[in-house]
Amino acid sequence: MCAELPSPQIRKKSIRTFVIRAGRTTEGQRKALEYGWPVVGLDLDLGQQGYSQAFQRSAPRVLEIGYGMGQSLLQMAEAEPGKDFIGIEVHPPGVGSLLLGAYDLVMSEVRLPNLKTYMADATDVLRECVPIASLQRIQLYFPDPWPKKKHHKRRIVQPKLVELMAQRLEPGGVLHLATDWQPYAEWMMEILEAEPLLKNQVAAGEYAKRPEWRPATKFEKRGERLGHGVFDLIYRRQS
Repeated sequence: MCAELPSPQIRKKSIRTFVIRAGRTTEGQRKALEYGWPVVGLDLDLGQQGYSQAFQRSAPRVLEIGYGMGQSLLQMAEAEPGKDFIGIEVHPPGVGSLLLGAYDLVMSEVRLPNLKTYMADATDVLRECVPIASLQRIQLYFPDPWPKKKHHKRRIVQPKLVELMAQRLEPGGVLHLATDWQPYAEWMMEILEAEPLLKNQVAAGEYAKRPEWRPATKFEKRGERLGHGVFDLIYRRQS
């Protein structure tokens, strides 16, 4: 019998930052969840356990919310071994895909010791597990734009979440968002400009060029094919 796989740890009364979607977990992803999770996974119940203990070192930390299938997060962790990367994703196929890249099922060893992940809601992780002023960077790339006005309340970028993220950044730390949907970029900009802890790295109301640390994603390439622009928003935490 297969071991029970981890499931998203959901709090009934907290703000939800996701909507569960159907998705098939492949056999490889299932095995990665079963065998890789005890090594690479982080649990909400541990609270502020101390990332120095989890990574066995003290290093600059980067948090990514909603990494999808994890390809760009894997690239970033591999490219910057001196930083510790923490992912948050709720969909088992995506977490399984990330674990396939981070954990060698054949050799039973970690490929990327600087990468850990939660399978939980971002609001819960930020509130319960991430200390204030502890992150060098938070990134959120190409979230679902929920284009219909009646669905705007489902968008992950909301004032309360931006406030939580800003508080978790160290002074000078970076909040980096990206989207290929201009109306959503404008929505993000309005919320970010209103957060007193944050300052636009370029200039008020201006978008940034894609920084070298963000790989071009499949969503970005798709947007380019469709003639969409890609909008990067980079804000720094004020002291």
